Amino acid sequence: METIRQAVASPRADFLPLEGTDHIEFFVGNAKQAAHFYHSVLGFQPLAYAGPETGRRDLVSYVLRQQKITIVLTTALRSSHPVADFVHRHGDSVHTLAIRVPDAASAWRETTARGAVSFREPETLQDEFGTCVISGIRTFGDAVHLFVERKDYHGTFMPGFRPWQTRFEAPETGLLHVDHCVGNVGWGRMDHWVHFYQEVMGFRNILTFDDSDISTEYSALMSKVMSNGNGYVKFPINEPAEGRRKSQVEEYLEFHDGEGVQHIAMATSDIVATVMELKRRGLEFLQVPTSYYVDLLDRVGPIDEDVTPLKELGILVDRDDEGYLLQLFSKPVEDRPTLFFEIIQRKGAKSFGKGNFKALFEAIEREQELRGNL
Repeated sequence: METIRQAVASPRADFLPLEGTDHIEFFVGNAKQAAHFYHSVLGFQPLAYAGPETGRRDLVSYVLRQQKITIVLTTALRSSHPVADFVHRHGDSVHTLAIRVPDAASAWRETTARGAVSFREPETLQDEFGTCVISGIRTFGDAVHLFVERKDYHGTFMPGFRPWQTRFEAPETGLLHVDHCVGNVGWGRMDHWVHFYQEVMGFRNILTFDDSDISTEYSALMSKVMSNGNGYVKFPINEPAEGRRKSQVEEYLEFHDGEGVQHIAMATSDIVATVMELKRRGLEFLQVPTSYYVDLLDRVGPIDEDVTPLKELGILVDRDDEGYLLQLFSKPVEDRPTLFFEIIQRKGAKSFGKGNFKALFEAIEREQELRGNL
């Protein structure tokens, strides 16, 4: 049974108080079409827009929200723009992991003083709905952390955006909040970024997996889970490990052309209903063999759910000392085999599904083999 070391707030961590994920921004080739996918398939609701009509001449951004999850989809209007360079190199991908803070200027000062490379110095944005302060630092690959202070802002999203609505209606799918975001880094780079999150942002390493935990006949990886003091923000960090064939992290690094965000885990309170609806709308998920369910209750103990729909949908179950969790992983949502989503429901468990690693990664390897990348 998996045990997780709890992240407990300490005086050392107090220099960077975090209030949770503010938003996640994707740089994409066509934000309008991407927005339709996130609305119609994943159930995110139109919220705000910025572009030429709002005075922004070089970029367009669509903002969508579902409960506490806010995503921003941004496209460059000129091929010479850095956003276009990012998309050319990485494909549609996560650029910004924005974190809500009580003081964005202080967050920038504290992190840059500890060695972070500045991405954006503190800036106050203002309109008739108040002020929003933002700042930012660079993290693995071309990804960044944006610190967002919005206690004095009462508009739709932030200054520079206007409300956005569409006549097309697609209800929410039961997604509630960001559970964690996973980063893939290069060979020998995991401990570098663990040190970064410890020293620069005051995070703690609450869980470690090595290649004996995460391996199959063909491939392996290593992972460390970083969490801030109150546990609101978690970033597992993966790096490849030696194996007979190419691991999923190596495939990601090759097609993403460098380090970056591998997947976003989104929580639900009813994973069966959420996954049924997502599948109905066309989202594809990895599938484990039905043999996984033969002795499921012997492995994980009693659960509230009927095993039959879990088996039909391919939902995985694992238990730790605090309870159990249910999870399922989508196939990549881009043409490149890079970014995917995890749907997770926690029934007390605070861990990450160690008991499912082998079945999950064998399912990923079957997809890699179909792509000719194993």
